[in-house]
Amino acid sequence: MIDYATAKMSPVDRALCDHAIKLTREPWTITQSDIERLRSHGLNDRAISDATQTIAFFNYINRVADGLGVDLEEGMPKSIEK
Repeated sequence: MIDYATAKMSPVDRALCDHAIKLTREPWTITQSDIERLRSHGLNDRAISDATQTIAFFNYINRVADGLGVDLEEGMPKSIEK
């Protein structure tokens, strides 16, 4: 598994990954300063909205699949339990 914190990526990609982690783990802590951080990397409101909605959708659909016991498709790797 690749740790995005140590992977080579652009500053904007790292900021988006940080946003995804925070939105996934502690969405109630997102503040205007988080949005301003994304803007400081050149993202406009549309890009921030698109990214946030995509992250939220994947969080939602994964919880639905997990909650209903949906099996992985053939050939998909199982996640590593920590």
